[in-house]
Amino acid sequence: MKPDVAGDVIAVLQDRLNALNDLALTLKHVHWNVVGPHFIAVHQMLDPQVDAVREMVDALAERIATLGGSPIGTPGALVAQRSWDDYAIGRADTNAHLAALDVVYGGVIESHRAAIEKTDEPDPVTQDLLIAQAGRLEQFHWFVRAHLESADGTLVTAGVKDEKTAARRGKR
Repeated sequence: MKPDVAGDVIAVLQDRLNALNDLALTLKHVHWNVVGPHFIAVHQMLDPQVDAVREMVDALAERIATLGGSPIGTPGALVAQRSWDDYAIGRADTNAHLAALDVVYGGVIESHRAAIEKTDEPDPVTQDLLIAQAGRLEQFHWFVRAHLESADGTLVTAGVKDEKTAARRGKR
């Protein structure tokens, strides 16, 4: 791969690395701050997601290094480079957190899909990695959404774009 093409792919990967590092921290934050009648189910559901997302982060960092880049995993770099705000919900009930996570996962998956498109031509190996990760992320998103969906398929967060509004709607 030519260095300029590798540089473009590395930039895409670094953005995804930042997003998934942030997601892992957010999931752990929710794990620590969730309360309510379904506490243990949600608390225990999140740890495997944290572990899987951390593995995804490691795979992205190793791909960056494979392409000749230097993965940046420091908190300061993540904050400086990200285009999103911190997770906005503190101690809250399970449905509020799950509704907010619905929005978080939706954004991460949407950006992962954009990265998949950007890597189609220049690097199918990176694209394959991102596709596999998107599949896992979509499964985790489904796990979260299953708690928010009624029997008729109505989702309490339908049309919501921000975590705070989602959290308010999640409280039933």
